[in-house]
Amino acid sequence: MNFNGKKAIYLQIADYICDKVLLGEYKEEERVPSVRETAADVEVNSNTVMRAYDWLQSHDIIYTKRGLGYFVSTGAQQAIQSLRKTEFVEESVPDLLRTMQTLGIGVDELTQLLTKANKQAV
Repeated sequence: MNFNGKKAIYLQIADYICDKVLLGEYKEEERVPSVRETAADVEVNSNTVMRAYDWLQSHDIIYTKRGLGYFVSTGAQQAIQSLRKTEFVEESVPDLLRTMQTLGIGVDELTQLLTKANKQAV
C-alpha cells in the first residue's frame, strides 16, 4: 500500500478496509483479517492498524467477537457511504467552489462539464 502525507496512516488503512467493504470483498457479518494480518499486508506496525480498527469500530463499520476477531457490521456499507458523503461535502465541495470562483465557472457550466465527463466515463 502506498501512503500519502495528506492523511494519517491509520485513516488511510481505515479507508482501505472501507473500500474492501464497499467493493464486497468483505461482506457484512464476515470476518476481516486480523490486526497482524493487515499489518503484514500493508507493511506497517500493528499498533497503527489497531488504531485504524478502533476508528472503524467507533464508526460502526466493524465490531469484535471476543476470541474470534473482527467482523463487518450489519449496515457497514451505508455507514461508510454516509461518512464519505459528509467528508465530501465538508472537504471537497468548498475546494471545488473556490476553484470554480477563481476560474469563473458557473453552476450551469459545471453541470455541462459533469454531464460530458459522466458520458465519457460510461
